Amino acid sequence: MNESTVAGKPLEGRNQVMERDVPAVHTNRLMAIWSSVIGKKIVMALTGAVLILFVIAHVVGNLKIFSGPDEINAYSRFLRQVAFPEFGNGQVLWIVRIVLLVCALLHITAAVQLTRLNWRARPVGYDKRKDVETTLASRTMRWGGLLLAIFIVFHIMHFTLGIVGFQPGQFEDLAVYQNVVAGFSVWPIALFYIVCMGALCLHLDHGIWSMLQTLGWVTVDHTRSLRVFSRIVALAIFAGFVAVPISVMAGWVR
Repeated sequence: MNESTVAGKPLEGRNQVMERDVPAVHTNRLMAIWSSVIGKKIVMALTGAVLILFVIAHVVGNLKIFSGPDEINAYSRFLRQVAFPEFGNGQVLWIVRIVLLVCALLHITAAVQLTRLNWRARPVGYDKRKDVETTLASRTMRWGGLLLAIFIVFHIMHFTLGIVGFQPGQFEDLAVYQNVVAGFSVWPIALFYIVCMGALCLHLDHGIWSMLQTLGWVTVDHTRSLRVFSRIVALAIFAGFVAVPISVMAGWVR
């Protein structure tokens, strides 16, 4: 037998196939964790926890609009003056924004990679298998996540930068109350916000539960109670966010 062949296959080609079949070994501990499925799930859980805390703080801040323009406008100025004079005006806010951006990018990247791995491992998806119990929240996680990513970009361009959704000269920096009233007075924009908050509610309903499960906090004894907890949190956040555009459209906040 020719030494360059094994079982009728060229030895060089056979080695190349074997090299492709052997998973890459990472010497870096963090990369080794990231490359594993459980590592990606942990990254999703931890970054999701950070984003959930931000969402809760954000909705609490938004509800200050019902206390009048002075209250919410003062709150907006406070966020830019945190830790002054150790930090300059708005520096801490930018640090928070960068942390949130990194968390969002890691969360999305892990979700995309896990989805691809799931598709490769299971040609028949969970949502198409009648023997696997699914919920509306779990079935809409991917499309809902995509809609939320689009919403975040629009939200920044709308209420943070004021470059969309306002007439020329209508947007005023730090005049949060006036900007919110003007922004949600355009009913298609207000409706878009409400729809996106519905997607966020579904995302949180399943996401909070998945996070608790990944972090090992779900046991047989309190599975049902934690499912109820995740749903209550999701609905409370949804109600808090949509209360503002609904109130503006109804004329209660003007």
